[in-house]
Amino acid sequence: MKKIILTVFAATSLLLYSTPSFAISLSVGVPVGSTITAGVDPWGHKNEADGTSGYFLGVQLPFGLGLGMDSHKTKLKDTTDNNLETSMYNLYYQLPVPVVSLIVGLGTGKQTLECSTCAEGTMYSYKEDGTDYTENIGYKPGSVTQWYTSIGFPIIPFFDIHLSYRSITSKNIEYGCATKLDFSSTITGIGLAFNF
Repeated sequence: MKKIILTVFAATSLLLYSTPSFAISLSVGVPVGSTITAGVDPWGHKNEADGTSGYFLGVQLPFGLGLGMDSHKTKLKDTTDNNLETSMYNLYYQLPVPVVSLIVGLGTGKQTLECSTCAEGTMYSYKEDGTDYTENIGYKPGSVTQWYTSIGFPIIPFFDIHLSYRSITSKNIEYGCATKLDFSSTITGIGLAFNF
């Protein structure tokens, strides 16, 4: 009987120790990989990611809901200075799962294509058949949405290590007058959460 009670006590202690029951949780993370999932652009070019940098921040309240902010830059492959800059605000929920921290969330924000020759309002003038033409060749920022999930593993009593996956939908960065470009992507990340 003593062995059964001790076994139940030990198992319960392990489960309750690993179950997030803290009042507030602060998390910080960084992107480690990015893939542009969109097809080819109107000119037949497939955009590819060549590294990403930035941060993910989150604050979880006692009842499982949390607020977060993402800010990251993805360098586009085969370009000299083209970067896809993304800023998001997130709302997430930590599922009541024992042992691990499982989070699902949604976010919205804006995305901008940054480069030295493509700022919003950039004009290009040329002459064709004796006629002068001026075109708007700048990129206007577009809105962006995402869903994401994160799984965290406790490493010591107040800290978790998190792995995250974000699926970003961005189909409305506007080029020139009307062409809308698709820069949808996925981003993986890693981070730490401090629970207190």
